[in-house]
Amino acid sequence: MSLDARFALDYGDFALDVCLQLPASGVSVLFGPSGSGKSSLLRCIAGLEPAARGSLSFNQQCWQNDAGQRFVPLHQRQIGMVFQEPSLFAHLDVAANLRFGWQRTPAAQRRAGWQQVIDLLGIGHLLARRPDRLSGGERQRVAIARALLASPQLLLLDEPLAALDFARKQEILPYLENLPRELDIPLIYVTHAFEEVVRLADHLLLLQQGRVVAQGAPSQVLSRFDLPPEFADEISVVLQTQVTDVDTHYQLATLQAPGVTLQVPASGLWPGQARRVRIHARDVSLALHDHPDSSILNRLPATVLTTSPAEHPAHALVRLDAGGSEIVARITRRSHHLLQLAPGMPVWAQIKSVVLV
Repeated sequence: MSLDARFALDYGDFALDVCLQLPASGVSVLFGPSGSGKSSLLRCIAGLEPAARGSLSFNQQCWQNDAGQRFVPLHQRQIGMVFQEPSLFAHLDVAANLRFGWQRTPAAQRRAGWQQVIDLLGIGHLLARRPDRLSGGERQRVAIARALLASPQLLLLDEPLAALDFARKQEILPYLENLPRELDIPLIYVTHAFEEVVRLADHLLLLQQGRVVAQGAPSQVLSRFDLPPEFADEISVVLQTQVTDVDTHYQLATLQAPGVTLQVPASGLWPGQARRVRIHARDVSLALHDHPDSSILNRLPATVLTTSPAEHPAHALVRLDAGGSEIVARITRRSHHLLQLAPGMPVWAQIKSVVLV
């Protein structure tokens, strides 16, 4: 089950030309710089760009096929959409806004329950309020709930957190994390914020100048050494971890991944919680011996897998195996030479706790 698409769309000064396959489950994130074509691709999937040429099928349903002269309009695709601005009806309270989505779907075709969605987004206490009495994060949660109550088979979100400040983003991200687990509705999510990629993405697609330059599991995509220059500074790995302990005195949490134990700031973490952690290549240093007298708490025994020149002529990239978990380090070429790094060599990878969130 998947979404298969091929689109060509010419704006004159910009052209979208993509071929992609996205899983029909979990969260697929479209990421790239401004003007890379993220929102244009989302609009093509929604059927909002009738000038786009190509083909699109979702779970064996053909929504577009130029060869067969088939084009299914948006309202027949059963797609929900959430934009940067919530666009709630200002004259209606939250409950009435939600009923607008709920009443559009016959009872026999509803994929999510009224109370289920309200509880999932944590908006039960907001039902009697008008939109002007809601915070930005609350308005966006109501907008997502309204889209879900229309029982879409696919939910598209176009930078839904872009207009929110840091505190409001932290408020809403846990709700977005829970959606795929609680509802059997795949999400396609556009963002330019790497924190959202790490927290949400099950599948990551990188766009550059209207082209797909990489796609796959986030850790596989972000750890590639052949990423285009626009993405070269973002080389990293994403580990799926579990919180095993929280030290309330020092406010540090212990996270466990296969073969790796990490200590990170404990804000918002509790024992038993699953947590994704991004380890940026530039935040990993290497040593030939362990240094317990260092201020760096995360010191991991590792083995060099491969080394490679980096985009910057002064840098080198080193891929490591740390007890079964892969880590990437960006170091200087001089350090690479001084340490005489080579595949199979044992080293210690050092990661500052304060850079891990």
